[in-house]
Amino acid sequence: DLLWGGDIKTFHPPAGVFDGVIGGPPCQVFSVLKRLNPKAGKHGNLIPEFERVVGEVRPRWFVMENVPAAPMPCVKDYGVTRAPLDNRQLGEAQSRPRIFLFGRKYSPGVHLRIPTVALESIEYSPAVCSDARQVPAAIGGSGKPKRIQARGGYRQGPGMGPRMSVAKMLELQGFPGDMLDECPFTAEGKRKAIGNGVPLPMGRAIAKAVRRALEEQAA
Repeated sequence: DLLWGGDIKTFHPPAGVFDGVIGGPPCQVFSVLKRLNPKAGKHGNLIPEFERVVGEVRPRWFVMENVPAAPMPCVKDYGVTRAPLDNRQLGEAQSRPRIFLFGRKYSPGVHLRIPTVALESIEYSPAVCSDARQVPAAIGGSGKPKRIQARGGYRQGPGMGPRMSVAKMLELQGFPGDMLDECPFTAEGKRKAIGNGVPLPMGRAIAKAVRRALEEQAA
């Protein structure tokens, strides 16, 4: 845990206390950006630690969030299903493709039903990360995002604009721009926390889908 200084390998939660476990092991080792940044994923694959925690807690269900290329967690007695989702499918500007893996104890697997919008937003923003840049974009008639802009006679591509403000990063993630104003984190710490998080609209959509799935099984 880079924020609080803990080591997940020494974390041992009690069994039979929690109905659910929700987690997002570091995704950098599975990210396509790893090919562009050799330092990405230096902490390795921590999905086995997530599996261990679920195995120790033995909850009724669990949700693991990660990038689409991440492997499916394997925990004895749990059926697991995949629910791919992009933030833009919820009507938001930011593109953030993710996979949500839903596990149920003593079940062959229950698929999450997530309502999505028919038309994506005309505004477009690449995924927010700790080094996010201001690259204005909108969807044109071709259906492709336009990310190149001219400035001073020069063309600038993705990642070439000024660094995005913390407030703008928060807003793209679905939070108030001033939410971290009183937070004791450094500016860089705030950027990492925001960039590693799940957008609020996605979190709400998954929470509703999990609740619906549990209620339907109990009915």
